Amino acid sequence: MPVTSEAYIVSAVRTPVGTHKGALTGMHPADLGAHVLRAVVERAGVDPSAVEDVIMGCVTQLGSQFGDIARTAWLSAGLPESVPGVTVERQCGSSQQALHFAAQAVISGTQDLVIAAGVENMAMVPMNANTIVLRELGTQRRGEGWARRYGDQEISQFRGAELIAEKWGFSREDMERFAVESHRRAVRAIDEGRFAGQIAPLAGVETDEGARRDTSLEAMAKLRTIREGGALTAAVSSQMSVGAGALLVASEQAVRTHHLTPLARVHTLTVVGDDPVYMLTGPIPATAAALARSGLSIDDIDLFEVNEAFASIPMAWAHETGASLEKTNVNGGAIALGHPLGATGAILATKLVHELHRTGGRYGLQTMCEGGGQANATVFERV
Repeated sequence: MPVTSEAYIVSAVRTPVGTHKGALTGMHPADLGAHVLRAVVERAGVDPSAVEDVIMGCVTQLGSQFGDIARTAWLSAGLPESVPGVTVERQCGSSQQALHFAAQAVISGTQDLVIAAGVENMAMVPMNANTIVLRELGTQRRGEGWARRYGDQEISQFRGAELIAEKWGFSREDMERFAVESHRRAVRAIDEGRFAGQIAPLAGVETDEGARRDTSLEAMAKLRTIREGGALTAAVSSQMSVGAGALLVASEQAVRTHHLTPLARVHTLTVVGDDPVYMLTGPIPATAAALARSGLSIDDIDLFEVNEAFASIPMAWAHETGASLEKTNVNGGAIALGHPLGATGAILATKLVHELHRTGGRYGLQTMCEGGGQANATVFERV
């Protein structure tokens, strides 16, 4: 029987997150992924042939992101052909799930050194590309079983975010204040160099492109709502982005054998399902499940990363969990810094691990809303 082990993060790196019209838009997704895969093994100082698997999240697996981008990215990086790769898709939580799979492999004793990563170029492969393909094929996304259960009501992230804002009583102005604060925190983090140690510069880009220094409540108030009669605007929504991230997960044996320095221990892993119509409320029960499994309370957590798919998501999450927004997305979130779908989980984990070291915090919790009404939650303990 395999001997179980702790799972340690020994290296965590990301690209700058680019805007959908920025300097990284022409970068092939395989080359984006290759960049962080090279960087994550180089920064750990490990022989890449010792890596046993590469698990990479990617949501829209079409075009240049088709055909097991994990394997393509590894080979594009010039790394050993002996190392396999697999691509996973759990909607926006894809690379957080990749991290869970990597940690589970190590904890079970099945493997000792696994990379969890994520990549998405939303400029090259847009979010609606699957819809275009379905239309061309003349087929539907969901079948008869779904229709019998949920009828013909609209199922979309935009409707879900609107329903959440309505249920929790968040006005447009409430969400715009949240969004302005996200940009303010992101600009501060960039100016103070908080991201410098976690970013592997690429194509002359050294920091995230999305944060807006000149944004204001007045500017946001001029935008049209996404849906007629709704409260959501582009200003309170995550940005379409380009980026990649990677974390190297090691067992205790691998740490000793390869003389690695752990950054954090993967303390607790959870994933839950929730209402697929509201779709984006999953972080609430995922957080409750993670805390119950970990034996920690909400007050034990020093830092939170809660993906800002829309402002209403972390706002509702904080209301229900009692978590402090002062400890949540302290360096800004996806509203300011972008959300490259399949890469965001790995990027948030990288941010969280590095910020725990910067601040001296012990525990960090990461959670993300995901299509289909799901959410992952991960607790990290700084080492």
